Amino acid sequence: MQVRGEVFDAEILSVLGKIYDEAVAALPASMRTPVNRTELAKLVLRRTAAGEAELALLRRLTVAIAPVA
Repeated sequence: MQVRGEVFDAEILSVLGKIYDEAVAALPASMRTPVNRTELAKLVLRRTAAGEAELALLRRLTVAIAPVA
């Protein structure tokens, strides 16, 4: 991953942390290795830098409210 000097505010970091935690929790226990956790963190940061974090959040929100609608 290239370092581009991205700076995220506290609110964004909190959201990214939640996305990361959910991704780790979704892995089978045998795959929750330090290497896989690092790769997930890199993936979250790359997607955020590419502007895809909003898409992931929208998708999760849609899934969460679907049974209510």
